[in-house]
Amino acid sequence: MKRYGVVMAGGGGTRFWPLSRAERPKQLLNLSGKDLMVNETLERLTGCMERDDLFIVTNVTQAPLMAEETEGRMQKDHILAEPAARNTSACIGYAAMEIVKKYGDGIMVIVPSDHFIKDTKGFSDTIDAAIKAAEETDALITIGIEPTYPATGYGYIRAEEESEKEIAGGHGKKSHKVAEFVEKPALDVAKEYVAAGNYYWNSGMFVWKASTILSYMEKLLPDVYACLDKIGNALGTDKEQQILDEVYPTIPKISIDYGIMERADNILVIPSSFGWNDIGSLDMLSLMKEADESGNASYGETLLLDTKDSIVYGTDKLIATIGLKDMIVVQAKDAILICPKDRAQEVKDVVETLKAEGRDSYL
Repeated sequence: MKRYGVVMAGGGGTRFWPLSRAERPKQLLNLSGKDLMVNETLERLTGCMERDDLFIVTNVTQAPLMAEETEGRMQKDHILAEPAARNTSACIGYAAMEIVKKYGDGIMVIVPSDHFIKDTKGFSDTIDAAIKAAEETDALITIGIEPTYPATGYGYIRAEEESEKEIAGGHGKKSHKVAEFVEKPALDVAKEYVAAGNYYWNSGMFVWKASTILSYMEKLLPDVYACLDKIGNALGTDKEQQILDEVYPTIPKISIDYGIMERADNILVIPSSFGWNDIGSLDMLSLMKEADESGNASYGETLLLDTKDSIVYGTDKLIATIGLKDMIVVQAKDAILICPKDRAQEVKDVVETLKAEGRDSYL
């Protein structure tokens, strides 16, 4: 079957302030020192499918810059602009409807735009295996990451232990039936999951037929599907944009995990390991750059004296530190953030406070 890559790239990246802003969020930043996160994502997908079959779903305010920054990497008319943020069920359903109505059914490979993956060959092999499984089974496929430590910041997938099945032509990969999805655990529970051997990190990557996910939405999320169906009927007509603008903001907000994955009856997980990390907050920058002998990850021009296990990110100024440990220092052109590494999740509170105070120039 035809293969389509769908990159979800509509988030605001508030935990990456002051680097991430409304007009240039995290997915449009170069955090690895190689390329923008969204471009690295597109390049990984080209190992599994044709460049002309790549799609990006983003929000309408980011779409022009997204088109500019991805120039030559994909077709401009494959950048789908959401008129409003309605969570991942709407995002994925919109892409599925666009594909089915305009290009014909095929296998969708859905990935977030903000993952860091070291082993691109391992990623390609896993996706290729997942595509083969989706073709053969009509199942909803998710990618599970073999845990390397008891993470408390990721959700987990529990696989049925007796359901292992090798995927024909799937690079030696095996699938398992999903027993349940579990929320981010406490540390003691995470240790139990890792020790059990049949729990995997939930990567948020999915593979399935476009027609299959739309069928599940019609059955499990009828209110969401009804809106998508209206949009689908207008696609390719002179009323496409009008209907999209009118209907999309009315789609119920619900995640694909809660709305479909936790309720569907034919879900498979493919365990894999390809150096995956979800770069969700500034403390994760230490995974994207090799640390110095003192455990520091530094970007830009820095002078780090008696500084250990810290992240120091400069853009256009020298940053000098003395006596820091386990800290984050980030300098943007108009703002500086300083916080302990273990409070990186609270950076979003800075954004919310600036928004509440009307200090929009910093957003």
